[in-house]
Amino acid sequence: MRDNPAVSTSTPKASFATLRNIGIGIVLLLISGAIGLSAYDAYYEGKVYPNVTIDGVSFGGKTPADVENYWSRQNIPFANAVFEFKYENESASISGAALDLGYDATLSAAQAYAVGRSGNFLGDLMTKFFRGTISLTPYFRWKTDLVTEAVTNLSSRIDIPVQEALFKFANGRVTTFRASKSGLQVNREETFARFEAAVKALPHAPLYHIVINLPVYVMEPEATTEKVNSFGIKELIGRGYSEFQGSIPGRIHNVALAASRINGVLIPPGDTFSFNDAIGDISAATGYQSAYIIKEGRTVLGDGGGVCQVSSTMFRAALNAGLPIVERQAHAYRVHYYEEGGFKPGLDATVFSPSVDLKIKNDTPAHILIQTTTDTKNLTLTLELYGTHDGRSSEIYDHIVWGQSPAPAPLYQDDPTLPVGVVKQVDWAASGAKASFGYRVTRGNEVLQDTKFTSNFRPWQAVYLRGVATQ
Repeated sequence: MRDNPAVSTSTPKASFATLRNIGIGIVLLLISGAIGLSAYDAYYEGKVYPNVTIDGVSFGGKTPADVENYWSRQNIPFANAVFEFKYENESASISGAALDLGYDATLSAAQAYAVGRSGNFLGDLMTKFFRGTISLTPYFRWKTDLVTEAVTNLSSRIDIPVQEALFKFANGRVTTFRASKSGLQVNREETFARFEAAVKALPHAPLYHIVINLPVYVMEPEATTEKVNSFGIKELIGRGYSEFQGSIPGRIHNVALAASRINGVLIPPGDTFSFNDAIGDISAATGYQSAYIIKEGRTVLGDGGGVCQVSSTMFRAALNAGLPIVERQAHAYRVHYYEEGGFKPGLDATVFSPSVDLKIKNDTPAHILIQTTTDTKNLTLTLELYGTHDGRSSEIYDHIVWGQSPAPAPLYQDDPTLPVGVVKQVDWAASGAKASFGYRVTRGNEVLQDTKFTSNFRPWQAVYLRGVATQ
């Protein structure tokens, strides 16, 4: 029994010594580890850590400059590559040098050196010793704007717009006015995808001449010649008429040209006709001549003077046909051309692309064919709408003019195109006035439309051109 105390007192002493030794060992291990880690980091100062690869190539122990030089050398062959975009006999080529094609060597060097150096101790520790190989992918770049420019320019030589069939009504049938033609269009999105695929394949299968065949698709017209008898066009459904006595040659030319641009156009059932869209660009480049237009309170020479003669006549034809007028704007001043032939003020429609348009909806069951006839001798314009009658009739009622105010004194303007001593009137005095009329469309006992059109015309002065040319 006397031995028991000795046994019991020796056990705590042994345990304390053991714990102390373990603690010392841990401290020494940590110190050793810290010294080792510090030495490891010191060794790789300015170098890529050993577990970093780029595209399967190890760059452990290499400096960022080494990495950059390596990928710069890989780019040398790419400068000699030539990409040819081609379709039949049309082509465009771009060199790899112009595209600055190749790996971004500077970016690869920066990314490789940044591995294990995020500043997060535990994260960096895991990256350097426990995550295994860090595989990076080099960034392959090129100048995309040059590719876009080349494809766009080449497409402009290949693309052919669809030509819809235009029709003329004669002898109870619709005959072809202009045959339909299929169009061609380069699929640019697919072209860029093919180029990108070729670029990505280039580092693994170097080529010096890469041909990229452009995907070109045939675009079929909606109104084909074969459909000539399937539009339901049977008879005259509306007619508009106007006169333009006193127009100068440029204006006469523009009236005839604008009328020809919509001659034969079809308006499908349910569609809204836009006069501006149908006419297209109005400029000297599209054949229009200078004629006098009202601009900023003065009569001046401008391309396309006279186009409103056609839009006003179209407005009258649509009213006569009982069609919905979606958009219409009156002129700011009374223009005598639109009151020739006994018409009251207010039966006009001005246009000025893109802000001012005349829009008419075809709510009939068939296509509507536009036919224009310009008499340049008698200076008259007739616009006829052919389609299918659905029993509707239209009327203009309560057409009134009020609030008239006198015209200002005449305006004389010097004109370098006229000889000295010649005075020519180009605009006629018109009193200011307000005008309105009701427009009702019925079919049997059903009222399809009942609306009111108003116009507010400012007073306008007579304008004379006074010749100043000496030769």
